Amino acid sequence: MNSGLAAIVLSLCAAYGVFLTFTSIAFGWRGLRVSASGTRRRRRRIQVDEWLVQAGLDKIRPREFLAVTIVLFAVGMVAGLALFAGPVAGAVIGGVAASAPLLTARSRRQQRRERTRDAWPRMLEELRLQAISLGRSIPQALFAVGMRGPEELRPAFAAAQREWLISTDFDRTLEVLKAQLADPTADAVAETLLIAHEIGGTDVDRRLKALIEDRIQDLQGRKDARAKQAGARFARWFVLIVPIGMALVGLSIGEGRAAYASAGGQFAVLVALALIALCWLWAGRLMQLPQEQRVFTERSSS
Repeated sequence: MNSGLAAIVLSLCAAYGVFLTFTSIAFGWRGLRVSASGTRRRRRRIQVDEWLVQAGLDKIRPREFLAVTIVLFAVGMVAGLALFAGPVAGAVIGGVAASAPLLTARSRRQQRRERTRDAWPRMLEELRLQAISLGRSIPQALFAVGMRGPEELRPAFAAAQREWLISTDFDRTLEVLKAQLADPTADAVAETLLIAHEIGGTDVDRRLKALIEDRIQDLQGRKDARAKQAGARFARWFVLIVPIGMALVGLSIGEGRAAYASAGGQFAVLVALALIALCWLWAGRLMQLPQEQRVFTERSSS
């Protein structure tokens, strides 16, 4: 009875810890509260929705995401109990399993942002060519370039084009595009094009050239940084592979399983898993490249 109650308490603590860790890394949230009131709660909801859009999960509601996380926690805890024969290790492994959707979504978000970042210099150059050299209107040039862009960007440009055909309001059209892409470069491009569309003139060519040069420099700098980190990223996986491999080998030697089931064994497993998670997160934080912040989003969120 006591061990069952301890397992429940540890399960809740592990789930709450996963929540705090994820929201701190993904959204920069601070504090121990799970929600806020008024404007703060609304801002956090916008952050969650924006994060899901950037991960390509805009069709998934946060509640559905949370439900999957809870199910995986239960499955991981059962597997941990079967493997290490103790509630402490089961709760910790359940917490690790529960973090899988969050880490997968975060990886998807990073990959999508990298592909988008790679595509923007070429798209901007083509946009400049169509709007300046070929003399097409800015909305027409924008939609033509977007529909030939990366696959994950096309639905956003299609939604913006529908808004333009319905309302012919370029400001609203760009707000739709910014909301669908949730991308810092898209924000800057949208504001530049809006000013050019409203006041006209030849300044748009100079602004687009400067934006293209800035995107190319940022892209090259990130590629150089990732190339220098390649060895460290490979070594980081040994933080997971080596300890887990040694634990599995220990289970198969003599009475290794019984040793894991003891109180001392459970405590050692808990400390080891905590140290593995701490080293993994710490190494990831050290190697994390600066993330661009979105700009000109007040009108979208108001």
